[in-house]
Amino acid sequence: MANGDFVARGSPLDMLVNVLTEIPMATHKWTFVSRFRRKAFGWRSTLPIQRLKEAVTEIRSAARSDRVLGAEGAVLLLERLSPALEHVDSSSGALGGAVNRAIDALVPVIAAADVTQANRQRWLERLFDALQEDQMPYIESLGEQWGTLCVTPELASQWADQLLPLVTHVLGADGYNFFVGTVPCLSALYAAGRFDEVVDLANGGRLKSWWYRRWAVDSLVALGRPGDALRLAEASKGPNAPEGAIARACEAVLLDCGMTEEAYQHYAIAANRAGTYLATFRAITKKYPTRPPESILADLVRCEPGSEGKWFAAAKDAGLFDLAVSLSRKSPTDPRTLTRAAREYRTKQPQFAIACALSALRWIEAGHGYEITALDALDAYDALVAAAASETPRSDVDALVLL
Repeated sequence: MANGDFVARGSPLDMLVNVLTEIPMATHKWTFVSRFRRKAFGWRSTLPIQRLKEAVTEIRSAARSDRVLGAEGAVLLLERLSPALEHVDSSSGALGGAVNRAIDALVPVIAAADVTQANRQRWLERLFDALQEDQMPYIESLGEQWGTLCVTPELASQWADQLLPLVTHVLGADGYNFFVGTVPCLSALYAAGRFDEVVDLANGGRLKSWWYRRWAVDSLVALGRPGDALRLAEASKGPNAPEGAIARACEAVLLDCGMTEEAYQHYAIAANRAGTYLATFRAITKKYPTRPPESILADLVRCEPGSEGKWFAAAKDAGLFDLAVSLSRKSPTDPRTLTRAAREYRTKQPQFAIACALSALRWIEAGHGYEITALDALDAYDALVAAAASETPRSDVDALVLL
């Protein structure tokens, strides 16, 4: 895409300002540039993830003193990412996650720079070229933030106008066709406030994936049609659809409408699943503060029969000690988690600590736990004795040791 395809280059004064503002960027020596060369990395992902973190830190540090310089560095890094990473093994998802986090950190840096529209346009053209060259792909999530990168509704509308004809042509052609500009176009239309056009594209029949329809759902909400937004989101469910993302969108619609009970009953659990059972419980209790924690925990336990022990930490965190003990006895619970709880509560809640230590020993004896050794059994036993010492006379403790 040649410079000036979207906006005019500006007056001679604007061009002079652009040149002057770009002088420090041209002379600035970025450390990451030499590291992110084409095919710079082998198949291991550890080093590129480390280098990516260092590059983001370098850029954000520069942006604190010069926002324009930081934004130029962010654009430069995003241009170089895919060519540098094309040989790296990304099957574990670690590298993809690192790149997405980097994009989330760099987009605000680019958007915050105070530059002329012509200068921002050049950045966008460079980034769009990078998207088109993103063969793996690594930086495709950048398209979802295209409206944010445009900053102004006017520039977003110009990009939408430029991309829309090709998007429409691709969607209307026979067979399966893909255009990298489809998501940036939807994002730009949404940022420009052209919600009806977003909905019309989604209703065309070809954009059945949630990653396209999500823009139509948000647009329907903006148009004051929450019921239609919910129906479209529900219609987007399928075998390969992201259940969590759809549930979060539906939950947000209902919460914005003040329908808290409906949001909880239909979407709370699916929308707030996190990396751990405890994190899931905390996310739901934070979002629904008027609902008793024991009620939320009961619903979580009920939705996963046979996994009661996995909610032990959540019950302990909520101060529901009797329930925590009960859960730890119903199904396998991580012995180390139980031992830590026994140590933590040996003086504050000795009866609870004793029950935790006994459960830890029980599940160790049954063969549960990850790479459990004799030391883990000794730790649980020591925690049991310490808790018993806080609860019973010394003679009883001696008797317990003999047992």
